[in-house]
Amino acid sequence: MSERLREKLNILADAAKYDVSCSSSGSNRKNHNKGVGNGHISGICHTYTEDGRCVSLLKILLTNHCIFDCAYCVSRKSNDIERAAFTVEEVVELTMNFYRRNYIEGLFLSSGIFKNADFTMERLLRVVKKLRLEEKYNGYIHLKTIPGASDELIKEAGLYADRMSINLEMPTESGLKLLAPEKSHQDVMKPLGFVQQQIVQFTEEKKLIKHVPQFVPAGQSTQMVVGATPETDKDIMYTAEAFYRNFSLKRVYYSGYIPISNDSRMPLIGSQPPLLRENRLYQTDWLMRFYGFNVREILNDSHPHLDTDIDPKLSWALRNLQYFPVDINTATYQMIMRIPGIGIASAQKIVKARQFGRLHIYQLQKIGVAYSRAKYFITCADTPFQLRDYQATQLKAFILAESQSKYLKTDRQQLALF
Repeated sequence: MSERLREKLNILADAAKYDVSCSSSGSNRKNHNKGVGNGHISGICHTYTEDGRCVSLLKILLTNHCIFDCAYCVSRKSNDIERAAFTVEEVVELTMNFYRRNYIEGLFLSSGIFKNADFTMERLLRVVKKLRLEEKYNGYIHLKTIPGASDELIKEAGLYADRMSINLEMPTESGLKLLAPEKSHQDVMKPLGFVQQQIVQFTEEKKLIKHVPQFVPAGQSTQMVVGATPETDKDIMYTAEAFYRNFSLKRVYYSGYIPISNDSRMPLIGSQPPLLRENRLYQTDWLMRFYGFNVREILNDSHPHLDTDIDPKLSWALRNLQYFPVDINTATYQMIMRIPGIGIASAQKIVKARQFGRLHIYQLQKIGVAYSRAKYFITCADTPFQLRDYQATQLKAFILAESQSKYLKTDRQQLALF
């Protein structure tokens, strides 16, 4: 690798780190014609697995030059930073060389907008076409859609990418106009809607025609910056719910704002992004997508912010004690999933196990239920007390005290090893 190419890589990989929407692929692209790589069904994440294995993407910008001056963006045109741009050939060379050396398992390619949207999108398209057609690369590719690009370019890119995404940036139109007056949510919704329409169309055609090319097989995602504008958690999650519903998104990502600007419009939140808030938003997102919760059950006018000291599932339970205690031996699967301390896998095991007899406490613990939390909201064959004996504030205090005690106990055990 030449020194100049290495320098470009350092600059454009660093600029890409602010985009967090690069996890699970969900693609089923198969290797064919003795090509290189596979887009795995199991997904690709830019992270480390539990056994220490690094599963990663080459995550870069095509360029950090940009015609826009968004106050929250490190690549904004008024920012005094070192600029660089890859050629199409350089991105292809890096991807193939890194893949062959087993450094990466896929490519995440985004870009600042230089000249105009079509000019940028056309170069991104050239990268993926060259990888697929000339290099016979069948690995995972996540490609950013450029707002304002023509439908023709977006449609062609969708034939080569596994996943496409376009950033919503701010949760509300007013927040976006404050920090990026040249942009609008409509610029994002139009390409999202177009890609979704094409996904549906290709899926329908596949029912009638045997050989139909894949079109964005891993679907679409978007990302919102959290904490740069004064939206409530309710505003953020209502926007996310609307985009899930209207565009069938695979994921919405929440990126805690990292202070990178002295602009007077930006909040003073210290040097660290709001990571706890970001985590609570992801937990709420999970409840909406996998646990059957309606966002209005978790956040509403009387409860516009998520609790910081407890997770949103426990918060909902404490505000709705009329639904508890739940008899673990007779409750529906949907209700069992709403019990704090019980996840999807444990709920499934409970429904299967109770077919053979009434469940006791020790059996729930073996199944994997966090009984220290769940015990306040359930009854089973040998429940020692009733939930109605306690108020919500008491239950919260008990649960928090037990959590702190557990961590203190863990710390003491670790100290005893030295």
